[in-house]
Amino acid sequence: MYETSYHRPTSLEEAANLATEKGDEAKYLSGGMTLIPTMKQRLAAPEALIDLRHVGELKGITVNGRSIRIGGGVTHAEVAMSDEIKSVCPGFASLAGLIGDPAVRHMGTVGGSVANFDPAADYPAALLALGGTIHTNKREIAADDFFLGLFETALEEGEIVTAVSFEAPDQCAYEKFRNPASRYAMCGVFVARRADGVKVGVTGAGSSGAFRWSDGEQALSSDFAPEAVDGLTVSEADMMGDIHGSSAYRANLVKVVTKRAVKKALSH
Repeated sequence: MYETSYHRPTSLEEAANLATEKGDEAKYLSGGMTLIPTMKQRLAAPEALIDLRHVGELKGITVNGRSIRIGGGVTHAEVAMSDEIKSVCPGFASLAGLIGDPAVRHMGTVGGSVANFDPAADYPAALLALGGTIHTNKREIAADDFFLGLFETALEEGEIVTAVSFEAPDQCAYEKFRNPASRYAMCGVFVARRADGVKVGVTGAGSSGAFRWSDGEQALSSDFAPEAVDGLTVSEADMMGDIHGSSAYRANLVKVVTKRAVKKALSH
């Protein structure tokens, strides 16, 4: 066994000070949906856990017109059940309702998921498609600049995701093809349509994590219809391949799931 100290700060300042004091071996704990299982498997052994669940500054959902800001400590279940978010961006609330199972949705948080950047995480696809912003205790980072690679983000040592924000689009929707056993996305697609064009965020399929599908964006900006992507080709070289599906399979899924997401957006 290894020793781990547990700390429960009540403010961002206290949490940041603890991280500085404890050094490289400290880990922030939000929902713990990834960190706790990793610790159980002895793949991580932090000397200190800094629990962010009781930091009030990370709570709350604010909707001002079509501007949405969600605190980093807000759970997936709270996003899914938010009438305010549903009223202006139902596609984002629907996405949160598709994450994991009820236990995960009631424990996992927006900030934890974004900071961890699992290759099959759902929020990154949405934030990329929505042109979102990730807020930290130090700065603001555009989603396009935040997600760098598998489990790699622009966060610096000790930096905390305090909130995410975005402007609700005219139409949007999220669809994902789930692994039948784990329910993680083998491919998830969020489409967002505005007057100036369409953005498409993809998760679960790319070898480097979530990404924007530029070819799909161009086609759908010209014709926002499922069949608009029929003639496109997704490069297998950029796709993930594993025992659950080859890179060619996932390349095809990107098109299939995009069409489903567009159809869903048009039905709302």
